[in-house]
Amino acid sequence: MSNQHLLVEVKDRILTLTLNRPESLNSFSHEMLNGIVEALIQARNNSEIKVIVLSGAGRSFSAGGDVKTMGQVSPNDVYEHIGVLNTVIKSIRELEKPVIASVHGFAAGAGFNLALACDLIIAADDSKFALSFSQVGLISDGGGSYFLPRLIGPYLAKQFFFTAEPVSAERMYQLGVVNSLVSVENLAEETMKFANKIAAGPGKATGMMKKLIDQSFTSTLDEMLELERITQPLMVATEDHQEGVAAFKEKRKAIFTGK
Repeated sequence: MSNQHLLVEVKDRILTLTLNRPESLNSFSHEMLNGIVEALIQARNNSEIKVIVLSGAGRSFSAGGDVKTMGQVSPNDVYEHIGVLNTVIKSIRELEKPVIASVHGFAAGAGFNLALACDLIIAADDSKFALSFSQVGLISDGGGSYFLPRLIGPYLAKQFFFTAEPVSAERMYQLGVVNSLVSVENLAEETMKFANKIAAGPGKATGMMKKLIDQSFTSTLDEMLELERITQPLMVATEDHQEGVAAFKEKRKAIFTGK
């Protein structure tokens, strides 16, 4: 359900969550973060929803933590706030449905890390990514120190964290962090086109692929082989598999239902 800081819309099997504090570049609030968690719970329980899109209202995706309140909160307040943020990150990763970050303007600090927690990133070609924590004497939160080194290696990750320099969407695309670069005018349209393509796929298989790929970073080859062996018989029993095989034999496009 929408709240003042998060707009929620369901259309054509896609749940769109729009961060809605444009006056502060969509910096995080408890209301916003709790709203994301609640919406993802609804997405998990609603079989009609196939894909989630996360975007930002106004000029930017998200500036992450609210700099205006920094220096005014106690260590305990920070600990509690990051606990809420951690719940958001884990909710995205644990959801067996794809989550797409649609980024424009700035994705800074934990706003960048929120995008990294998603499964795919589509970015406007004029957007910037900045791990701005060191500018205010902080470390990364929101999982950045987990996600980024796995994507680009420890050396570049340390450079981006230490310097806090903004990195262009083009560079992030070249590094494999961003999946697709589009013009800012076409960002919403291209994101929905991409989301609809995934939503038309075999939902259960897509969800399990997400789970297995994420698990591979902390698993051995033997463990992954066994997980694939256990999971594939479950996929064989789905209606989507039967439909996929039938469509292949009949030389037509498969119509998947996620069952």
